[in-house]
Amino acid sequence: MAAGVTKRLSFLVSLTNNDNDYQQEQAAAAEKAGRRLGVDVKIIHANNDALVQSQQLLQHIQESSVAHPDAILFEPAGGTAFPQVARAAAAAGIGWVVLNHDADYIAELRRAFRVPAFAVSSDHVEVGRIQGKQFAALLPSGGPVLYIEGPANSSAAKDRTRGMNQTKPSNIQVKSMRANWTEESSYRAVSSWLRLRTSQESRICLVGAQDDSMAMGARKAFSEVAEGEREKWMKIPFTGCDGMPKTGQAWVRAGTLAATIFIRPNADLAIEMLADAMKTGAALPEHKFTEAESMPSLAELAASVSGAGGADKQHRGAGV
Repeated sequence: MAAGVTKRLSFLVSLTNNDNDYQQEQAAAAEKAGRRLGVDVKIIHANNDALVQSQQLLQHIQESSVAHPDAILFEPAGGTAFPQVARAAAAAGIGWVVLNHDADYIAELRRAFRVPAFAVSSDHVEVGRIQGKQFAALLPSGGPVLYIEGPANSSAAKDRTRGMNQTKPSNIQVKSMRANWTEESSYRAVSSWLRLRTSQESRICLVGAQDDSMAMGARKAFSEVAEGEREKWMKIPFTGCDGMPKTGQAWVRAGTLAATIFIRPNADLAIEMLADAMKTGAALPEHKFTEAESMPSLAELAASVSGAGGADKQHRGAGV
């Protein structure tokens, strides 16, 4: 769009679900940015279904009965960032922004089409590195960690695991399981594991999840074990990621979570960048990263464990 055009912009924001606290914050941030910038923002959700998401996007791109947006911003619900859908959007003159996902076709899209195309993401490898350092601070003497990852096809989950393995000490052993970025999915996964005989022989010193809601789902599952074992389990520290003010940060303040990682919503930043480029012709980077932050800080975590008399005294581990 040429500089000086005053047409009111319309952006479609496609998010993975409406059950996860981070996705809810993404939606709220997008709507707030739209109001501030005078941009019409429509939010849709894919219910964690990549096929549904691609069909929803194609409907807004191809169907003449649907008003075409000036740009689409989406956080992939599956393992792909829909390169074919991206090309269809760009060919129709619709801008394309990928949130929180690797999209190796962006450079090609920018060369082939004259529409804004870029990606905005937190640095998920760095998020994982921070979480590995949190494990080290909370367990200075090491021990087994139950690690709840996101879906196997999620690039964010893969990157966070890679980063965590880069920084966790060798004396921390990781037992992994997967959930789907929601409290309920993590609750089901951990509850199923707790019913296995192998879990009865396991010793766990910390539960770390790649998402605050999954950490809380795990905590709920552990809280329902037999009464004689429950107190032991509930003394174990639980950590997560996302750190939204009303959820993760509040749970840390309340002591429900030992730590989280603040990952700022980025849908608003993407909308700001898009609107500026479309209204003024400003150049856009191919990829924009936002920074993550440990909450509490790594130094505060280490001090809290030291002040409690050491990790061995505070977190002896639990097994059922």
